[in-house]
Amino acid sequence: MSASATVDQLARAMDTTAQLIGAVSSDKWSNPTPCTDWDVRALVNHLVFGNKMFAGILRGDPPPDQAQLPALRARDHLGDDAAAAYRAAGDAVLAGFEQPGVMEKVFVAPVGAAPGAVMLHLRITETLVHGWDLAQAIDSTKGFPDDIAEQELAFSSGSIAPDVPRTGHPFGPVQTMAADAPAIDRLAAFLGRDAHWAG
Repeated sequence: MSASATVDQLARAMDTTAQLIGAVSSDKWSNPTPCTDWDVRALVNHLVFGNKMFAGILRGDPPPDQAQLPALRARDHLGDDAAAAYRAAGDAVLAGFEQPGVMEKVFVAPVGAAPGAVMLHLRITETLVHGWDLAQAIDSTKGFPDDIAEQELAFSSGSIAPDVPRTGHPFGPVQTMAADAPAIDRLAAFLGRDAHWAG
């Protein structure tokens, strides 16, 4: 059983990824990423959209219709300042998780119905792994919080059923990773990332 996630852990994970976004130079926004459908800008856009969507769901908004999701994701959520857009969306989702009683309440999200405590794990994992994707894409050595990555690896290992398709949407086949590798690398590998990816 994985440990309970905290809003502070999400804030720490978001801060790490925010620093990476702030380090993207103008010539790297079109770099490829380990997410083969997305360049750097599209990857960051996906993160911002996800945070905005989760913030709305936590406020009580109905989740987007599945048929509408591709079009909503494809919109430009970054504008002229990707870092500011990421911070604003992150602040909104953090505020959503800080609402009284939110961890016990069940929400309906595109992934299905889940209590706030599970939704929090999902946002932390998404933030960490896409942060890892971004770090690879811009060739950054930025470190990730080992304790949080280890926790989310335990959560993911215990919550992703063996029969969930590993087609790349949302998870690829588990990749081989050394047992003594950093926790963030083992988490990324468990979710299907190629540790030896090179753009």
